[in-house]
Amino acid sequence: MRVSVDMPGSIREPYLRVQHEDGLEMTLGSGSMEAGPRRSEMTKVTFNAGEIGLFPRHMERWVRAADQGRLVLNISREALMAASDGMNGVVELRPKCRLVDARVGSLAAAVNAERIAGFPSGKLFLDSVEQALAATLVDRYAVRRPSVARYRGGLAPARLRRVTELVHTKIEEELSLHEMAQCAGLSTSHFLEMFRKSTGESPHQFVLRQRVERAKEMLREAEMRVIDVAVACGFKTQQHFARVFRRICGASPTEYRYEVLR
Repeated sequence: MRVSVDMPGSIREPYLRVQHEDGLEMTLGSGSMEAGPRRSEMTKVTFNAGEIGLFPRHMERWVRAADQGRLVLNISREALMAASDGMNGVVELRPKCRLVDARVGSLAAAVNAERIAGFPSGKLFLDSVEQALAATLVDRYAVRRPSVARYRGGLAPARLRRVTELVHTKIEEELSLHEMAQCAGLSTSHFLEMFRKSTGESPHQFVLRQRVERAKEMLREAEMRVIDVAVACGFKTQQHFARVFRRICGASPTEYRYEVLR
């Protein structure tokens, strides 16, 4: 686990585009900051000391230099995967700008106390806390997604890439099993068997997950209505979109947008 501190005045640029890694941020004092999905859409947020935010990797936001310090705890992918009980797949944390969790709070406070003391307990202490944090975050705030790399056999990489590109190109449209098999140059039955070996999913499950991934990107655009996102990602009704999105992400589209943008 990497531990760092951002103090007031440590950022010279008044506005900063932040690309997060998996981890937590804990405010070290009361104060306020401006943040948003883009520089033109920033809002002022007030914090009390000890408040915690959970930010997944690759999440981007704009921030304006805050007037309170922040303790930043970056958790390694290895720790998160180890905490997933060996389950095949990729662990994705759900963003929460205000995370209220007594266990996470006490672990973050323990790291801060260790930091103030000059890290007398050494790396073993931080490694232990990282494992405890990873286990808690995976158990309570993560979505597990199947990983293509975990499966052997199946489609050749070039064929799987062509099929994936087809799905992305036709994300708004109806896509048949025959079209996907034809793209891979295989019969429908052979393609279905090989695709499952390659991805661990049926073509239908794969397409739904790709649509949800696209929807997550679009939901970070505050001006788009949820119904417009649903249509743009190939869902015929907002209800179906919401049901699939919650099953895959553990939250509704509206809840996901609120956590990302607030």
